[in-house]
Amino acid sequence: MGRSVPGWAIENGKLTRDVKVKNFAAALDLVNAIGAVAEEVNHHPDLCIHSWNHVRIDLVTHSAGGITENDYALAERINGLLPADS
Repeated sequence: MGRSVPGWAIENGKLTRDVKVKNFAAALDLVNAIGAVAEEVNHHPDLCIHSWNHVRIDLVTHSAGGITENDYALAERINGLLPADS
């Protein structure tokens, strides 16, 4: 597609980002904030809290068999939710 979003990479056919936050509570807050945006746009990422203060976000449009404009648009929205130092 030739598009990129700051902080995101393409890995295994998915648009992905790993975000470090200050603690587990912040990781939960981020997952919930992403979930609210995902519901709003009806496009749902795979989310994983790992190492107690990291959130991995994977975006792919399964019905299209790969990354689409919807994934890039959601990645941009998610970037707006992230702490300034992430």
